[in-house]
Amino acid sequence: MSEPHAKRNISTTSILLNADRGMSDEFSASPPLHQSSAGIAQDADDFYDLAATPMNDRFYARYGNETSSRLAKIIAELEGGEAGMMFSSGVGAISTALMALTRSGDHIVAQNSHYMGTTELVTNVLAKFGVEFTTVDQTSVAAFEAAIRPNTVMILLETPVNPTMHITDLAAVCDIAKTHGIITFCDNTFATPINQRPMEFGVDIVMHSATKYIGGHHDLLAGNLTSSKALIEKIWDMSLNTGPICAPFNAWLALRGIRTMELRVARQNANAMGVAEFLEDHPAIAQVYFPGLKSHPQHELATRQMSGFGGLLTFDLKGGYDAGTAFIENLETVQNAGSLGGVFSVVIQPAVMFGGRLSPEQLKEQGIAPGLIRLACGIENTADLIADIDQALG
Repeated sequence: MSEPHAKRNISTTSILLNADRGMSDEFSASPPLHQSSAGIAQDADDFYDLAATPMNDRFYARYGNETSSRLAKIIAELEGGEAGMMFSSGVGAISTALMALTRSGDHIVAQNSHYMGTTELVTNVLAKFGVEFTTVDQTSVAAFEAAIRPNTVMILLETPVNPTMHITDLAAVCDIAKTHGIITFCDNTFATPINQRPMEFGVDIVMHSATKYIGGHHDLLAGNLTSSKALIEKIWDMSLNTGPICAPFNAWLALRGIRTMELRVARQNANAMGVAEFLEDHPAIAQVYFPGLKSHPQHELATRQMSGFGGLLTFDLKGGYDAGTAFIENLETVQNAGSLGGVFSVVIQPAVMFGGRLSPEQLKEQGIAPGLIRLACGIENTADLIADIDQALG
């Protein structure tokens, strides 16, 4: 397992330029798109080397692709990892890692609240193949330690979590995991590497749904894993059998998007803070969940491990389910859409979105109240965004 990385000031632009150095097209202003499904070998020896080298991006597209490799390298630089790999989606990244690093008889410790795809992979898919699991309250470090068994091989983390915005103490949980020789896996999608870098706290594998803030324009699907070279090669080996590769064009779109991520995330952070402060005093709101607010029960922890609080917030409407649906219908500029992380603001009512997939008990366990609203801020003018929310509440 990897050791915690030293904290450092990060510039997306500088990382991008450094990661691009040494590429065959280092003098191009924009990276090329490598759309080929296979590379051409120069002779028999070259063909053997291409086929035998792990993660070779010049042999066959299921083994790797130069455009995807370029993006994975940049994200690894941002996160402070040794190596990375791109996938067709965030779920593709999570499922491949779980299949590569667990087997029948193993045990996973997960949080009560995760992205729904993660929850279903653990509870519905891995359980069919004999992998046991325990879910815990992520706000309790002691709960993680108490859940560990002799056969525990992985701890799944996500912070801030979807949709309740709870925070996990990464340093404390990773210390426990290292004591027991357990791999830690963290979904860093909502925080982004601009606001939080889990490997600095000892996390072994960092995952991103690059569909969200990395791509940033609502126009691609992709997933990413960053870790040690040894762990990434194990996961890559599994991917040869399952095939969840990232399409080269999607990787190219994400390369375009990542160049502006630092600027976009800064505006999204500011918008979320402005909206959260406005809603906290609004008479129609029962509670606001945003780690940037001093009223958030884990604000101090969030301040310690995050440099920004993200563009996502949730809030409970006093009127419950009907008030939530009416609020969304009244919005004029904020869009009702299931994904997030792009340039325009989107909103969902989790009880509506997840109600068809999770039982009432699971919804309650994950803190999803009937009137809960999830708002992912885009890069609009803050005052305009607040004005639309205000009129919709009225």
